[in-house]
Amino acid sequence: MVDHHDSENISLLRFNALWESNYRHDSLLVFSTGRSPTLYKELRKEKPMLTPDITIMSVGTEITYGKSMVPDDGWVKELNKKWDRSIVKEEASKFTELKPQSETEQRPHKISFYVEKEKAQQVMKVLAETLEKRGLDVKIIYSGGIDLDILPQGAGKGQALAYLLKKFKSEGKLPINTLVCGDSGNDAELFSIPEVHGVMVSNAQEELLQWHKQNSKVWLYPSKILFTTPTLILVAFLLLQHPSGVFIHPSGEELSLHESIDKLRTCYGDRQGTKYRVWIDRLLPTRISNDAWLVRFEKWESSGMTIFLND
Repeated sequence: MVDHHDSENISLLRFNALWESNYRHDSLLVFSTGRSPTLYKELRKEKPMLTPDITIMSVGTEITYGKSMVPDDGWVKELNKKWDRSIVKEEASKFTELKPQSETEQRPHKISFYVEKEKAQQVMKVLAETLEKRGLDVKIIYSGGIDLDILPQGAGKGQALAYLLKKFKSEGKLPINTLVCGDSGNDAELFSIPEVHGVMVSNAQEELLQWHKQNSKVWLYPSKILFTTPTLILVAFLLLQHPSGVFIHPSGEELSLHESIDKLRTCYGDRQGTKYRVWIDRLLPTRISNDAWLVRFEKWESSGMTIFLND
């Protein structure tokens, strides 16, 4: 989702526009990240990311819902099985090759280290055997050519997804289709979940490409996303639905949709001459009569290094 080589965030803004115009009304957007809640929230201040319906963080050990990020207590209970964080820390501390990551990345069901690539496999093998002898059932994931995460065996991005699908099914809300996308080693198990379609992005990291070679059932797609200017996506959405309609601004001003687009092109205000981006989030169009729609959304704006929300 976040390409750090794309300083203008063009690809991400394209995705945002596509999602809000075509998919928000009947689909769930889930962000699954290795980042802790702290780093995830920091990233959202730097990048024009939409608000997901579900957020999976800390390599699949934390699941939250909605804008308020309400935690899933049932998932916490699942991860407590055969997990003792103090024992994991004790045994891992005996390996001089492991360098602890920052305190923000040490979570209740995740302990994270840095390890040099050439030493990773041997450390993982010996550490896994040691923890098994101590009566723990853990999973060790290596990704990014440097990150090593120790989790409960039942944790991980794939297990978090499987848990959600099982939960949706029990509630009679199983999705018709599920698509996963990933680029690093901690995404590998996402592609192993039954009935899930997968996209492995073109700049995927070495450990994921190696996993792909060893697992012939994974499908590899090229990514093709059409560009839609985020500033105009709301009006464009309405124009596609009702090309002869009238757009009523919250101020009460009435314009045809074509006039609205023309007017937007002239709006610079105090941002003229600066890099400026606008994107909408949580788009909710509601039909209130035969010829009128009420459209609610949150508008995010970015100017330079600042991102802020206008409700």
